[in-house]
Amino acid sequence: MDIDRTTIPGAGVLHSFHTRHGHRFALLTESTGARRILAYLGDSDEPAIDIELEPDEADQVAELLHSRPFGDRLARVEQRLDLLTGRKANP
Repeated sequence: MDIDRTTIPGAGVLHSFHTRHGHRFALLTESTGARRILAYLGDSDEPAIDIELEPDEADQVAELLHSRPFGDRLARVEQRLDLLTGRKANP
């Protein structure tokens, strides 16, 4: 996936994504902290879909997009730390 980052003065930061299958979408992080998901159809530079997310909604979507849940990733980090420090893992 190709990702481009653009700062838009007065608006925020736009991350544009181009998938391997040719789909385009973007994440606009507004200066207020709001997040917007923008989806594009064809070669249009105007988004066909504009979804505004509240901060807690953005967190929920981000958690679902991870390849593994946060708890699983944290447990793996703890296991590696235990191995590196020679500590016994918690049962």
